[in-house]
Amino acid sequence: MARILVADDERSLREFLQILLEQDDHEVHLASRGDEAIKMSNETEYDLVFTDLRMPGKDGLEVLRSIRDLWPETQVIMITAHGTAHDAVQAMKLGAYDYITKPFNVDELRQQVRLALDKRGLLRENVQLRQQLSEKYTFGNLIGRSDRMRQVCALLSKVADTRANILLTGESGTGKEMVAKAIHFNSARAKKPFIPINCGAIPENLMESELFGHVKGSFTGAISNKMGLVEGADGGTLFLDEIGELPLNLQVKLLRVLQERKFKRVGDVEERAVDARFIAATNVDLEDLVKRKLFREDLFYRLNVIHIQLPPLRERKDDIPLLADAFVRKFARESGKDIRGFDAGAMACLMNYDYSGNVRQLENIVERSVTLESGNTITVDSLPAEVRSARPAPAASFSGMPDTTEFPRSGVDFERVVEDLEKRMLTWALRETGGRKTEAAQLLRLSFRSFRYRLKKYNMSGPDDEGD
Repeated sequence: MARILVADDERSLREFLQILLEQDDHEVHLASRGDEAIKMSNETEYDLVFTDLRMPGKDGLEVLRSIRDLWPETQVIMITAHGTAHDAVQAMKLGAYDYITKPFNVDELRQQVRLALDKRGLLRENVQLRQQLSEKYTFGNLIGRSDRMRQVCALLSKVADTRANILLTGESGTGKEMVAKAIHFNSARAKKPFIPINCGAIPENLMESELFGHVKGSFTGAISNKMGLVEGADGGTLFLDEIGELPLNLQVKLLRVLQERKFKRVGDVEERAVDARFIAATNVDLEDLVKRKLFREDLFYRLNVIHIQLPPLRERKDDIPLLADAFVRKFARESGKDIRGFDAGAMACLMNYDYSGNVRQLENIVERSVTLESGNTITVDSLPAEVRSARPAPAASFSGMPDTTEFPRSGVDFERVVEDLEKRMLTWALRETGGRKTEAAQLLRLSFRSFRYRLKKYNMSGPDDEGD
């Protein structure tokens, strides 16, 4: 059921449309004047509005403008008398969905209503998707509280809403595309397209057409005009991944786009303007490519206005528990399993492993572990063999407590040994997390309240983390 407003100064027409639309289970509101329709639409969001072009008070064009300003997704159908189609066309240029001419065909009217409401539904879905993407790619969702990631997020916050081109560098798997999306969705361009292109994945003979498009007949197989990715990113962001793989002849053409904000489709004589923000990424040393004449120096400086280096996971190990827990929640939810985290042994393995594939590899490891785990906590046995082998040696245990085979015959002070072990574990967790208590509690699989209680118990408490 849709909410529909009918605005017309003819009572018989209003009542006819009300009966017709209510037969299709729609909620119908009526207005006899343009100013009345504007007042009602200011107070209520309608899915569809019928408005006559000619009404006392305010005309249909003023009603249209008011609705488009306040409710951009609301569809408006203009009602016109015979011979006023020209005015209706003008209304469509201002954003009306369509127009109907009196007298109108009932079946055609119902079809227009269905199509207009379908468009309204698609627009609403697009708004919701954009909102979800914006929420997903907030800087707060770039998981990590290590010093390196704090520095990255601080810089991202400063540059996201500028026009400056950005160069992201870092090893494969460090999350360059996710950072690019976060920049886009935290900028004024968020409602426009984010267009990614992997410069190393497209054959060289197709790259120019993919980037800039082509006109019909420009080469064998060009059977129609085609818009390129640069043009598709107009108003938004073009993400050029693996920019070091871009052929030299196309580097020249890309440089012109960056300098002049203009380009030509393949085979075309007409220049087209484009307003796109460029974010490039690479896992190779572009400056070395410049020295070897494999990458244009002028293009490098055009792209490298803001340089953001993403750290490898081995240099931000404090973030491993946070990342791993986030991935567990994600894959447990997708697989319908009740898995709540890692046991101490499994987490110790993850913390000691050297991730050549960085965050992407950790995500892969967690997905595999969730798939294989039959309990509600991931154990060492569910980890890949190469990760299991990273388990710290027993000598690196927390308290040096003797193995059960080494207990003296005279016995031990149980309370003292347990207290000593507990204090050493708390100390270890705080050392591993740089004193951040929230993360230390997560490392020990304790609630923050339980962790803080134990610190106070042993007079180890200090100032709480920010936000704790």
